[in-house]
Amino acid sequence: MRPEADLGFAALFAPSLLDPARDAPSTVAGRNGAPAGRRYDVYRNNVTVSLIEALVAIYPAVQRITGTDFFRAMARFHVRNTPPSSPLLFDYGRDFPEFVANYAHAQNIPWLADVARIERAWLDAYHAADEVPLAPVRLSAIATERLGDLVFAPHPAARIVRSQYAAVTIFAAHRDSAPVARIDASTPEDALITRPEFDVVVRHLPPGGAVFAASLMSGQPLGAAAAAALEASAEFDIATNIAGLIEAGAFTSIALGDAG
Repeated sequence: MRPEADLGFAALFAPSLLDPARDAPSTVAGRNGAPAGRRYDVYRNNVTVSLIEALVAIYPAVQRITGTDFFRAMARFHVRNTPPSSPLLFDYGRDFPEFVANYAHAQNIPWLADVARIERAWLDAYHAADEVPLAPVRLSAIATERLGDLVFAPHPAARIVRSQYAAVTIFAAHRDSAPVARIDASTPEDALITRPEFDVVVRHLPPGGAVFAASLMSGQPLGAAAAAALEASAEFDIATNIAGLIEAGAFTSIALGDAG
């Protein structure tokens, strides 16, 4: 079969896969041209189940929070509305957190979408490119009066997720099967996700830390990033935050900005 014929068959075969209300394509036939609707239904179910299982693997904390039946029902709606755009299953479900945020039956769990965002960031950090994190000693070589001009290069695995809820605590409590104590979900928490070596680490950022880290990751010099963080939170401590970010492996290199 020619490549263009393959594409034509796929265009006819695929649209009904995620929509059980649609009939099997007329091009699907069994032996001697007999209708193969039942076989197509089996294949359609297998495709749906495999995509749901991919979401289960990516978002285990979300499933533990909601329960298996709730999660699978929610995931099924997402699968039917959002077909995969990549052959890699770990790449599926990037828009699942946004789907969760708008899912009518999850509105009484307002932190659920943020937990999903942390889980997605965790997986992206896991698959990010390898680079050697910045060594703390590199800062000691910079003259004190030039520190404010430093520009930091973010590590490919570094991610930030901000939440109006205790999403970091909730995420950590539901990533395994250990008993979960009562959590006050109303406290805002921001997450830093990094992979300094082989393991992904999720840290709770201190006040002003998310603004500071995001500013540095976007290419702002250290002085401007610190000023933005102080404006966001009077509790911001630059020494604690820069040390924490470097220890977490959030950056790979430093350079003096235009002022240098």
